[in-house]
Amino acid sequence: MANNRNNVKTETIEIQKELFHDKRSKITKYQDLIIGKRNLWHLIRYELITLFSSWVPGALGLFLRSKLYPFLIGRVGRNVSFGSNVVLRHPHKIFIGNNVVIDDNCLLDAKGTDNKGIIIGDGVFIGRNTILSCKNGDIFLDDNVNMGFNCEIVSANEVRVGKNVLFAAYTYLICGDHDFDRVDIPISEQGRSAKGINVEDNVWFGAGVKVLDGTTIKRDSIIGTGSVVTKDIPEYSIAVGAPAKVIKNRLENSS
Repeated sequence: MANNRNNVKTETIEIQKELFHDKRSKITKYQDLIIGKRNLWHLIRYELITLFSSWVPGALGLFLRSKLYPFLIGRVGRNVSFGSNVVLRHPHKIFIGNNVVIDDNCLLDAKGTDNKGIIIGDGVFIGRNTILSCKNGDIFLDDNVNMGFNCEIVSANEVRVGKNVLFAAYTYLICGDHDFDRVDIPISEQGRSAKGINVEDNVWFGAGVKVLDGTTIKRDSIIGTGSVVTKDIPEYSIAVGAPAKVIKNRLENSS
């Protein structure tokens, strides 16, 4: 699951311009930002499925979404559960494996013009209120990833999360940064660059961890509660602090 961080992706922030573009209708803007296709049938299908199933509580809601959401999503495996009020954007670029749970109030946003989108492996659990947001980037979650509530992954390039990675609540992976070299124009007009984030297998994030762009966290590492990862973390490390520093190797004194 190597992440090529030499491939820096740059682009200009265009969301506000897209929203207020005078030459497009509101329906066209909605299709571009939410559905990802300018097709009347895709629009009608998206609206009907979300209208009649996204908000429905209880077992009936779980049943309806399990049957209807696959008509929107690029691929859905066996035994996938969608909680209430799960929001899908550019759903044709969302690919989900088997035995996956996406809890209530999650956002899966695969938005982009030339990206692959969101790819979720088998046995993944995504806790309530969690956001997976592509800013024309890609998000790959390998098998058995477990994300607590209120987590967020933002990708303007490529975020890869390996097998059996455990996210405690409020963990953020932030793939992308704002350019700020110029002082004659606002930072919001200077674009964005992104190197990517790579999290290898069996990593455990404590609550409130922040992982910044351009970093790799090697396998079997533990990142302590509230830490901010700004540089690569070696395998089997325990790292804490802001910025995170390695305080121990887990292989030392292990039996």
